[in-house]
Amino acid sequence: MLSTARSKGLERAIASAPSASIPSFLLPAFPLVPARSFSSSSPRASQIGRAPISIPPEVSLTVLPPRIRKNGWAPLGNRPTIKIEGPLGQMSMTIPPFVLLEHDIAARKAYVTVEDKEVKKQREMWGTTRAYLQNHILGVSEGHTAILRLVGVGYRATVEDSATTVTPEFEGQKFVVLKVGYSHPIELPVPKGMKASVPQPTRILLEGPEKEVILQFAANIRKWRVPEPYKGKGIFVNGETIKLKAKKIK
Repeated sequence: MLSTARSKGLERAIASAPSASIPSFLLPAFPLVPARSFSSSSPRASQIGRAPISIPPEVSLTVLPPRIRKNGWAPLGNRPTIKIEGPLGQMSMTIPPFVLLEHDIAARKAYVTVEDKEVKKQREMWGTTRAYLQNHILGVSEGHTAILRLVGVGYRATVEDSATTVTPEFEGQKFVVLKVGYSHPIELPVPKGMKASVPQPTRILLEGPEKEVILQFAANIRKWRVPEPYKGKGIFVNGETIKLKAKKIK
């Protein structure tokens, strides 16, 4: 008997070689059937980048071209910058030089395109740039939120003006204090530009214009009590759920 690796190699050789050149004793008893893929539908690329972006009336969007020096060339790594201003703040993001942004001021729409759709790197950054831009526009107009649920006996959270184990990074900084089963409270400083509140002792509400900052801070809180699958205890972010496992019976 051949090993699994050798038998698979033989099957590939038989499949690739013409049938006339293969001895009869090497032919399999049954015809080779190609492996069936997991999905029966054909692969399709994402179309997120093609969707237009709606700009609210209270939001202004400005495209700043890359800085060009007097000799006519731009420094390496210099990229166009998009500046977004709204009632909740101001944000900016740099885009790759091959990504183009068309801003229709009359219709208050923005369209993201790339120079060459056949290049893999440009296709990858097409939808990514559009998603980042959409998040920034929503952030300065409506804001982003994250809700954390504390599940466990005695789990509590508060927002304090000062902390004993952490030094504030700026004036007026708040601290989220967790009581989640440790012998001491966990004190986490709230990042600048973000607001944290506790509508209930077991709920934490995070608000701010930057989605990345909010979700990163939520992840920092969650890591102190990652949800475990036996009792379902832990800190859950937004609509996070877990599947409970059966108890181990010896």
